[in-house]
Amino acid sequence: MFKGHPKGLIPAALANMGERFGFYTMMAILVLFLQAKFGLSGPNAGIIYGAFYFSIYFLALVGGIIADRLQNFKGTIMVGLIMMASGYVILAIPTPTPVSNVPFFLTVTIIGLFVIAFGNGLFKGNLQALVGQMYDNEKYGKMRDSGFALFYAFINIGAIFAPLAAVGIRNWWLERNGFSYDASLPEQCHTYLNGLMSEDSVNRYQEFAEKAAGGSVTDLTGFSNDYLNIFNTGFHYAFGIAIIAMAISFVVYMMNKKSFPNPKGSTKGVEITDEIKMEAKEVKQRMYALLAVFGVVIFFWFSFHQNGLTLTFFARDYTVLKIGTYEFSAEIFQSMNPFFVVFLTPIIVGLFGWLRARNMEPSTPKKIAIGMGIASIAFVVMVIGSIGLPLYSSISSAAGGIPLVDAQKVSPYLLLGTYFILTVAELFISPMGISFVSKVSPPQYQGLMQGGWLGATALGNGLLFIGAILYDSIPIWMTWGIFVVATAISMFTIIFMIKWLERVAK
Repeated sequence: MFKGHPKGLIPAALANMGERFGFYTMMAILVLFLQAKFGLSGPNAGIIYGAFYFSIYFLALVGGIIADRLQNFKGTIMVGLIMMASGYVILAIPTPTPVSNVPFFLTVTIIGLFVIAFGNGLFKGNLQALVGQMYDNEKYGKMRDSGFALFYAFINIGAIFAPLAAVGIRNWWLERNGFSYDASLPEQCHTYLNGLMSEDSVNRYQEFAEKAAGGSVTDLTGFSNDYLNIFNTGFHYAFGIAIIAMAISFVVYMMNKKSFPNPKGSTKGVEITDEIKMEAKEVKQRMYALLAVFGVVIFFWFSFHQNGLTLTFFARDYTVLKIGTYEFSAEIFQSMNPFFVVFLTPIIVGLFGWLRARNMEPSTPKKIAIGMGIASIAFVVMVIGSIGLPLYSSISSAAGGIPLVDAQKVSPYLLLGTYFILTVAELFISPMGISFVSKVSPPQYQGLMQGGWLGATALGNGLLFIGAILYDSIPIWMTWGIFVVATAISMFTIIFMIKWLERVAK
């Protein structure tokens, strides 16, 4: 699988795998943590979630500029790892819930998220740029797409286990304190403590509380306070796992630092060709092509990254969290995407290799267009599966509704199927997009353009909150319909530009 690839690919992928494990530990639980900890509504939690996701990728643009200016990619990456670990420390320190001073503690949480985002900006795009530089050598140039697909697979190996670790620690802490997990209880606890629960809802809440407590509950106020405090302390401990993952990633990176290329020339273990001089006209054409692709992928990321927001809400509110006798948490679905990435990557790489050997492999822009169409199909599946489900306001205790029982919910296979299709789409878009950027970017702007790809992702993420607003206010099937339209627009726009993009990429 790694035959024909530069030696630096494996250690770079391993370092990224550790960092991604820590990151996805946090992302698996972030939006539900914000709601359970601070009692935020879906749209308000979505705004913070989207702003954080925006910051991660926007600050990658800043990180690319810093690395280009300093001509020190390796040092910039190292500082990024340290900053991310510091941000996770801030989130991991347990504080009591219900929160006595929401503005203060929410501000502390946002500061921690910003530190993580800035560290991620220094790390992510610049490591991708280093990987791209490995393939600037003609010896490895034909393996660029496959190399980035493998690099992407390692990212997702870490991401598979991250949600499992996060919910495992949270649920272990609940069980240690005599409670069982119930995805709907944090909102019900906050609603009851705020005095907003109707009499009918209180009777149903009593049933939920006694099931979670494993016995009679005579003091709902005491139960609400205890459950919220233990539930969220488990979340804080889960953030601590990210610190350990960052330490491992740092050690791997430092031990293999010398095997990575350097923009200034060649380094031990990786041969780098001399910088290619381009005419101003060619530089301009390449920059225009990259900007065009950046603009299109905004719509894809706006749709795809709903996996940590509205799709997670859907898992919590509308999905049976049980297969056979096995019960699981709502966050577990976020392991499905990285699992499918790892499972499907060898198949996709093998398919592209088979087509390449027969001179039939689609160009990178065509792969991206195909991926957009596949993503649209995924949300069509969600539209069909969600028809007939009640409005969220009718099942939200905060809005006076009563949560659904399992008999009223959809099968978990709906989300599993959707994540499978979305993963196929992702493998046609994300690693191929990174590969396209590394190939087309003028050599002097490698870090900046990798940051630009992540900046486009940032803009898509900045729109994520729209999904949370729609989820709260319109029928669920219509919410998914918006993403069908967004991804379809992306597909047709890329198709319109394919010949130009292929010409520029030659």
